[in-house]
Amino acid sequence: MQKDSSHAVLITGSTSGIGLAMAHCFGRAGYQVMLHGLADQDSAQALLAEFARYGSHNGFSDADLSTEEGCAQLVRDTREAVGNPSVLINNAGIQFTAPAHDFPAQKWQQILSINLSAGFFLSRDLLPAMRAANWGRIINIASVHGLVASEHKAAYCAAKHGLIGLTKVLALENADCNITANAICPGWVETPLIQPQIEAISREQQLDLEAARAQLVGAKQPMAKASRPEAIGELALYLCGDFASTITGASLPVDGGWTAQ
Repeated sequence: MQKDSSHAVLITGSTSGIGLAMAHCFGRAGYQVMLHGLADQDSAQALLAEFARYGSHNGFSDADLSTEEGCAQLVRDTREAVGNPSVLINNAGIQFTAPAHDFPAQKWQQILSINLSAGFFLSRDLLPAMRAANWGRIINIASVHGLVASEHKAAYCAAKHGLIGLTKVLALENADCNITANAICPGWVETPLIQPQIEAISREQQLDLEAARAQLVGAKQPMAKASRPEAIGELALYLCGDFASTITGASLPVDGGWTAQ
């Protein structure tokens, strides 16, 4: 059983991909959803209109998560739109790849700021209300790269490993208040972001798109199929339910066996 429909969820990076799929899962379950991400005013209004069909009150913010002040702005926007959220999902993230010896300092700082520090600042600012209510859920969307490494992803791996460490600390510190903190660690996920890589393999090796997809995913995952974004959303929703009340401090791979190797 899920918590009642008065509960609100803040999902960062929820205008597309995994974040948007999670937002729809929570909207369908009756949560008030605070959307966040990159969207102009018209796109944001269209998104809010789309979520209005769930019959709950929702909001949107485009606050910049690369700074502490931007995170504070998102907290203010959220409280104004839906009140204190009982569920925080730190999903927003960026990527940049280069060998460590060539990695630009600006990209390093940007990735750590958005992929790691934002999750800390938002958790820090929203936890007091969760503790006062004696209930809360923090779900950090990490990655298989929070558990294992890949070349050319120094900043991303460092941030995601750090996010898992943060998750464990939050779980320990808030276990006395019915607040859980968990990390979901996706492998390959069916989003538009992977399509250019599939098409590149298809062109270079003269394969059809499905064979190229299987090659891309199968290079890392024994189960050579990507997860659907909705699978991440349903797992996040489960972690907010009564049966998951003692799951805390966990790092849950959804990766086709990638990290089992």
